[in-house]
Amino acid sequence: MILIGENDVATEQSVLGAVFLDSSVLDDVVFLEERDFYIPRHQQIYKVIRYLESKGQPIDLITVTDALAKFGDLEGMGGVSYLSQLAQSCPTTANVEYYARIVRSKAMERRVKNTGDIINGMSRDDYESDEEFFSYVENLIAEMRPQDNAKMLSFSETKEEYYTHLKTPAEFIKTGFTEFDKWAQGLWRGWLFVSAGRPSVGKTAIALQRVYGVAQQKKGVVLVWSQEMKRNSLKDRMLSAVTGIPFQKIKNKNLNEKEQALLDMAYENFEYLPIFMQDSSGVTIDEIRATAKQFKKKHGRIAMIVVDYLQIMNIPQTKGETRALAIGRVTGQAKQIAMDMNCVFYMLSQMSRASEMKGRPTLGDLKESSSIEQDADVVEFLWSEGETTSQGKIVNQTFAKGRDIGVNEFKLLFMNWKQKFTEVPDEVKV
Repeated sequence: MILIGENDVATEQSVLGAVFLDSSVLDDVVFLEERDFYIPRHQQIYKVIRYLESKGQPIDLITVTDALAKFGDLEGMGGVSYLSQLAQSCPTTANVEYYARIVRSKAMERRVKNTGDIINGMSRDDYESDEEFFSYVENLIAEMRPQDNAKMLSFSETKEEYYTHLKTPAEFIKTGFTEFDKWAQGLWRGWLFVSAGRPSVGKTAIALQRVYGVAQQKKGVVLVWSQEMKRNSLKDRMLSAVTGIPFQKIKNKNLNEKEQALLDMAYENFEYLPIFMQDSSGVTIDEIRATAKQFKKKHGRIAMIVVDYLQIMNIPQTKGETRALAIGRVTGQAKQIAMDMNCVFYMLSQMSRASEMKGRPTLGDLKESSSIEQDADVVEFLWSEGETTSQGKIVNQTFAKGRDIGVNEFKLLFMNWKQKFTEVPDEVKV
């Protein structure tokens, strides 16, 4: 146990006392959290101060006393006499940021020690899987870190940073779809890319085709979570698309000698690609984050994370939380993972049943959560008007949202018999 000394108590008192002297110093200690204070009554007092600030109310001895009397235990806080003592404990506000950083540093020291004690006391047997165990450890470490309070900086202060950014070549990840890559330059790192479609339009097929295209670029590993299909079923589809061997023949294990040799050759090529698959249902966003961190640490870079699909993930709801809000929480975290890992987070999504009764889908047709469209950088809809050719079905590819790239629409041919999409050239579009 880390004990707190008299000097540490005095430092906490000086921070609170400075606020009573001049509440504008709160802008200088914006990084300080309620939990950073060791003394419980200091935590409560700071909480009340921040509450008053959020309501735009004045902060002084009288308002804090009234608020503590209303929301807390004023006498338990030491009463008016203790608040008066705090107000007198800091003769100047000049060093308040320095004092606040000492308070946070001491808090971090305590949290590291406490977290270490918790981890040392944990037992793997208390968790259903290794993933759940390590995910919990990851969460403990994440909770230990202080909140990130970025500073407002001027053009002058960030000039060097900007020109370094300007000289760094832009990196896009080609997908193998020529028209899309020409229009959008490829997939952008940091994107949350949502691919939504009606039943039987090939959402999984186009996702796997992109997995193959991205993996060929060798710009990082590609992680695929499949919750409806087994890993071998995904391989059947990918090998059919690459070799041209009919999907049903591979699925039914009905290959002739020539087809088997062709499949073997294709599989050998896949072995050199950085594609990793997991075929368990009910994946959580925490598991995805923890696994992605491990792969980034081991392999250096992640190119793309693929989840098939959003609505069947394991998404716990807190008390009073709606399903839509819970899904929104997951999409928000998915976007954060894309940013933190500097990769593409490719998420498949269902569309609402009502969308089947009309033509071109809109963002409002995304199932269960309007926050999907808010969090996503790109939203793609795959839909068909029933048009077919001798080779397959014509599928409309509508980009209803594209941050920094705009909106667009392409026509694709889905050759279901070999689980492959091709772009329909302009001259043959109808």
